[in-house]
Amino acid sequence: MFVVEYRPVVVKRDIPALPPAMRSRIREAIESRLTVDPVSFGKPLQYSLKGHRRIRVGDYRVVYRIMADQRRAVIVAIAHRKDIYDILNKNSNR
Repeated sequence: MFVVEYRPVVVKRDIPALPPAMRSRIREAIESRLTVDPVSFGKPLQYSLKGHRRIRVGDYRVVYRIMADQRRAVIVAIAHRKDIYDILNKNSNR
């Protein structure tokens, strides 16, 4: 089992901005996929986002990093697919 952690910006900005129905779908996806096997369920990202992975939940993306030695998945952003990569590239220090 992996422990899922959220960056503070995700808790303050990303989660409150989600529509309520999508919020519960994303929570279920995180609990069922990332706690079990974040490597198999996530797609690796490339270029400036190398080292990050993402899962798709409808039109939304959950971007995270895996700390395999600590068995942790750290969620760094949750947003609509049209916005997520711009957000990540603007905040590359996430």
